[in-house]
Amino acid sequence: MTELNHITVCVCTYKRPQLLRLLLEALRCQETHQRFTYSIVIVDNDSEHSGKPIVDEFEAKGGVRVLYCNEPVQNIALARNMAIDNSQGNLIAFIDDDETPIQQWLWLLHEIMCSHKVAGVLGPVLPRFQQQPSSWIVRSKLCERKRFCTGTYLKSAIDTRTGNILLSKAFLDSHRFRFDRAFGLTGGEDCELFRRMMKKGAEFVWCDEACVYEAVPSSRLTRKYMLKRALLRGVANSQGVQFFSKNIGKSIVALICYASALPVLMFAGHHNLMKFLVKSCDHLGKVLAVMGIKMSVKRQL
Repeated sequence: MTELNHITVCVCTYKRPQLLRLLLEALRCQETHQRFTYSIVIVDNDSEHSGKPIVDEFEAKGGVRVLYCNEPVQNIALARNMAIDNSQGNLIAFIDDDETPIQQWLWLLHEIMCSHKVAGVLGPVLPRFQQQPSSWIVRSKLCERKRFCTGTYLKSAIDTRTGNILLSKAFLDSHRFRFDRAFGLTGGEDCELFRRMMKKGAEFVWCDEACVYEAVPSSRLTRKYMLKRALLRGVANSQGVQFFSKNIGKSIVALICYASALPVLMFAGHHNLMKFLVKSCDHLGKVLAVMGIKMSVKRQL
């Protein structure tokens, strides 16, 4: 009899106990269709262990095996590495502590992984607003992330992330791949890892049905937050890019074009103005990072 795959669901958390409780209850209800088994590893990145009571409460109810770990140094890369090192399965799923998956989330990712025999399978992260957003946010679609048809092979690490992914632990271990702690406070550690994996021949496929929903608080629905996030994204996308390259040339041209268009965009609706300001910050963050100009913009937890 063939041994079933085992998936370790890795969750890194930091001072979001109520959202962690919702996630754990959603993970308890995952459908396997007897195709695999699964367990959970929680890495609390809070030195005060704020997530432990929630994990203890979940464990007391039984049903799914869960392991609690603590990484006192606040660094998301270190926390994710601890999750990998404490995982038991041959497959690893990552999901954020402010997300909740659909009931067939793991099963859908697992089926694509088995049929395509790839190093990783990703799915969409959809917004779940905690309060009604302003009309300009809805119209600009700034909270909506890029999606693909199921079965699409992702060509760029820019389209990857750890918010909804199933990975082959064997591939990670065979090349000793782990997240780089240098990116643990500013972000981009996931794209940086997957870029290295792609260089070693790793393939990533999309599964558009395997949805998870991200809680979006009001604090993330501000102009300031979205512009800061775009700057961070630009910094993350600068990895491996040389200043005298076509990539940076395109960003410089885009910045000039966007700056020239701003007076017109001011009369084209606030949603269009914000959309292009965010795009400008994406390019600006990349250019400044490649120039070696450090920005004191920390990752939003």
